[in-house]
Amino acid sequence: MIINVIGESISEEELNAYHARGLEKYGDALKEMDINVAGDEVELTYKLEGQPFERVRRITGYLVGTLDKWNDAKRAEERDRVKHDV
Repeated sequence: MIINVIGESISEEELNAYHARGLEKYGDALKEMDINVAGDEVELTYKLEGQPFERVRRITGYLVGTLDKWNDAKRAEERDRVKHDV
């Protein structure tokens, strides 16, 4: 993981505490952290690794991830629907 300290320097103990907080909050998804120090103010910016997701659709009252288990009639119904851009 990359840690960037911007502005004034901080102690190793404080740096470790911010690092531990980031790991506690985001775990393995945490890839980079910026610590911006200005006097008594500290701003933490976390950069996370993208997480894959599965698209879930609401079709005819059903929540489905994929259409592979649907019969031909239900697939035709989905194909004939008007699709709107998001």
